[in-house]
Amino acid sequence: MSDKTNVLPNNLEAEQSLLGCMLIDNDVLAEIVDKLTDADFYHESHQLIMAAIHKIFNLRKPADLVTLTDCLEKDGNLAKVGGIDYITDLVSKIPSSANYKQYFEIVKRDSTNRQLIRASRNIIENSMNSSDGFQSVQYAEKLIYDISKKNDSSSMDDIRESTLVGDVIDRFETIASNKDALRGIPTGFPFLNKITNGFQRSDLIVIAARPGSGKTSLAMNIVEAAAFQGNVCAVFSLEMPKIQIVQRLLCASAKVSMSDALSGKLTPNDWKALIKTGEELKKLSIIIDDSSRVTPAEILSKCRRIKAKNGGKLDLVMIDYIQLMSSGLKQDESNRTREIARITGDLKIMAKELDVPVIALSQLRRMTGEPQLTDLRESGAIEQDADMVIFINRPDMTATPEEIEKNKIIRGMADLIIAKHRNGELGRTQLRFKGEYTKFVTPDPSELKQLAREAGKKPAKSDDNEGGESYSDDMPDDGTVFSDDEYGGEDYGEEQ
Repeated sequence: MSDKTNVLPNNLEAEQSLLGCMLIDNDVLAEIVDKLTDADFYHESHQLIMAAIHKIFNLRKPADLVTLTDCLEKDGNLAKVGGIDYITDLVSKIPSSANYKQYFEIVKRDSTNRQLIRASRNIIENSMNSSDGFQSVQYAEKLIYDISKKNDSSSMDDIRESTLVGDVIDRFETIASNKDALRGIPTGFPFLNKITNGFQRSDLIVIAARPGSGKTSLAMNIVEAAAFQGNVCAVFSLEMPKIQIVQRLLCASAKVSMSDALSGKLTPNDWKALIKTGEELKKLSIIIDDSSRVTPAEILSKCRRIKAKNGGKLDLVMIDYIQLMSSGLKQDESNRTREIARITGDLKIMAKELDVPVIALSQLRRMTGEPQLTDLRESGAIEQDADMVIFINRPDMTATPEEIEKNKIIRGMADLIIAKHRNGELGRTQLRFKGEYTKFVTPDPSELKQLAREAGKKPAKSDDNEGGESYSDDMPDDGTVFSDDEYGGEDYGEEQ
């Protein structure tokens, strides 16, 4: 075969032996049939035979000499594969199916190599004619990734044969002995850390709010906290340019008024804080991309490159925001709801594939009152695909001057509501929004206590030493105020 440069990698004997093993042992067939396609075979006759075996198997019939011959004859392919004599030869030349794994590995190896060679040819041809280097790289990445994904057979595990149950018990034991052992990505907000144990890998976390409520600020506060803990963070801003993202990040981290910075009113202390914080930010691994109208596939491609550049490390992805994304498919453009559904589905798959928490921001419909899951704009698929949905509710944005003046609604106070949590409890807390430097902060317990009194609430006793309780999904929504100090503090509610 080495002297035939136009012949792609293949092994005739391995293909024949593997087909023979499947025909003489249906247990072997059941084990490997889902891992094979007709394209995995090089010779056309073997491709036709494999296609017929799939057809028979899907009809829940045994695949053997008789059923295979009958299927090929009905499809008009029996003569093309060499007739009944060739089928008989496949079965008779294999005395045992004991070595089927070795034959399978050879066939799959050659199949992968052929796919890579074909992909390489397509990449070369595309590169020769392309006028856009970035699109050429994306095209190459997609072809190689599709081959890798197609050959990944590691997703199935029989619970009877695997160590899955033991692994879960070991995981629980590890957490019991050290609550920080499996902590996820820190959020910078103790309440969120407590209820989620940090944002967990492979989770899609949706932060939703009405326009202007601070969802970008909250997300960037989380990115800042994660980055300062040594995590590699990727920010995809479809709405805001890079300079504004860094501007917010710098002012929020330095606690300097952004309006003062933009109007040239900084004090010497402000400059000192900005310069010091700027030097600290330069050491963080925050990668910012401000491409507009990107697709999940493009973001995935860029994240792979980030991982490769950082030694395989990527810890958090933030996307601002879902409604500005495109699925990349023309047939979706006429139906925005279907397109959003495809986008959120792809984002969840991306979170699982990259094994990182993905924070995706979303707009809510313009409505009054506290946000509900049904208020997620344009698609119920956002709720379905998300592992966690967090709402930011800012009552002060719609409050009347009288409500503000009488302290019925406190300016700058925001309700942070976990409305969906696939792997844990629901809950809520209050944060204060420091608009002058676009940062959410945890109010001091004494401030929460004072707010509770001003709102006519009476302190309630904590039922444990840690405090900081959150609402569960069956607790009444009575406007209770909760503390968000580090796994402690008192909570205050109405007396029952």
